[in-house]
Amino acid sequence: MRRLPRIALILLCAAYLMPGLVGRGPWKSADIVSFGYMAELARSTEGLARWLDPMLLGLRPETPALIPYWIGAWAIKIAPAWVHPDLAVRIAFALLLWGTFAATWYAAYYLARTTQAQPVAFAFGGEARPTDYARAIADGALLALIASLGLAQLGHETTPALAQLFFTSQLFYGVVALPYHRVGPIIALVVGAAGMTLSGGPTVGLALGIGCVIFLAVERRRRAREETSDEEPDYSAAAIGTIFGATLLAGLLAAWLGLLQWKIELPGSQPGTRVWSELRSQARLLLWFTWPAWPLALWTLWRWRRQLTARHVALPLWFAVVPLAATWTTSFSERSLLLALPAFATLAAFALPTFRRSVAALIDWFTLLFFSVWAIVFWVIWVAMQTGFPAKTAANVAKLAPGFVPHFSATALVFAIAATLAWAWLVRWRTGRHRAALWKTLVLPAGGAALCWMLVMTLWLPLLDYARSYAPQVRAISERVGQPSCMSELALGRPHIAALRHHGQINLQPLLGGPSCPWLVVSPEAIERLHTLVNLEGWRLIGTLRRPTSPSDDLLLYQRTAP
Repeated sequence: MRRLPRIALILLCAAYLMPGLVGRGPWKSADIVSFGYMAELARSTEGLARWLDPMLLGLRPETPALIPYWIGAWAIKIAPAWVHPDLAVRIAFALLLWGTFAATWYAAYYLARTTQAQPVAFAFGGEARPTDYARAIADGALLALIASLGLAQLGHETTPALAQLFFTSQLFYGVVALPYHRVGPIIALVVGAAGMTLSGGPTVGLALGIGCVIFLAVERRRRAREETSDEEPDYSAAAIGTIFGATLLAGLLAAWLGLLQWKIELPGSQPGTRVWSELRSQARLLLWFTWPAWPLALWTLWRWRRQLTARHVALPLWFAVVPLAATWTTSFSERSLLLALPAFATLAAFALPTFRRSVAALIDWFTLLFFSVWAIVFWVIWVAMQTGFPAKTAANVAKLAPGFVPHFSATALVFAIAATLAWAWLVRWRTGRHRAALWKTLVLPAGGAALCWMLVMTLWLPLLDYARSYAPQVRAISERVGQPSCMSELALGRPHIAALRHHGQINLQPLLGGPSCPWLVVSPEAIERLHTLVNLEGWRLIGTLRRPTSPSDDLLLYQRTAP
């Protein structure tokens, strides 16, 4: 059975990870907020107390996380002076995504090593060797993960959601690999369980651990009763106890830090919302976010329906069901669903040995058309930005991003051309004659996802950075206020506070209880409250400053005219 060359897999992962690291700042809203807490911790001098209770101008994080902000703060502290702080944080979180890729590959590999997951032996031999088959399945799982549409944006942010994805994948790998090794999986178990607790997902981590303990204990009892003689390593009582111990320690840590908080919000529970409307919205999210893994995962469940309790089906199914339940019962939605992607990708990989040639060809043609059309769209819009032709396309860009001035980057163009040529070569290889490989069906989806991300992060990066960053709005404020000693604020949200501190280096202070500052920035929603708090005769309205690409994202700027 043909393996996917390691160098090709590494290059594909790098092509997916690296675009977007440089040439941009933190984006709205969760990205800039998370970076704001990290930067505050990095320059904090209050010691351990502040690290256990991160604050941003007196506001605690919406997600009760600790370790993602610690990782970002440590990255800022240890980075050389010539590395910008937000770049240092993005590099650290890119390594977390790389760790997620590695954990998913090894988890799928050890699941495919189980006897029930192996293909049926031929009467006269000739079937794939167990290790080669397992590697092919693992390659397919990693390709399915890269191809998942929901990973593109959230996987390149510096938020607690990406940290949770990393720790979930470590927990997944630790549970799966424990019968085969000891040190590595035990470390992964402890890191995964404790990391989920400290990154804002203690309930999900506990549910995953407890479910695995129950399943493995039942499986061990069944195997002992049936006296099976499989040669594969099995879960000993010590191994199951290790999983339970790691889960118990994580639960005690969460209770000690007060992180066990129920935030259940069933569909339709919010005033003014309808149950069916929210259910349809959640269903649409599930369909596109986990594409193309979910149809393959469903096919796996159907083809392996007589072995749903087998380890290679039941474990990834549990790691997919728990985040799905969190998605449908909390307000975090897509960030909770992100945690299910490694399990969905693993289930999708086990569908590959059951495909007929016609089904594989259908997937190939759909993928080829889908990503090729999007690549053409990206190139056409880039040409319109640079040349003004087609005129209608250029006008639409100017309308959506008023004030944006395109600029040419030879480096970005070279990378975009290289990615497009690599896609053309990949399409030619896939449509050519080559030896059978299980993973070939997912090569085009993964390559297409990497292509589109590369094109977006090269050709469109200046436009996206302008549209999704608070930098233009903060720049407009800085041009009017210069570099004052301080600036008062009223009712600003976490994104604006973090943006003003990062992009403008402005010393923000609360209007109530803070020092007397020459400038005041106010959220429009608080204008009535402002009239009751201060005498506006001592202030002059300078103007309403808007983020260019968001008509509803305004800030009111006042200048003090009297002491």
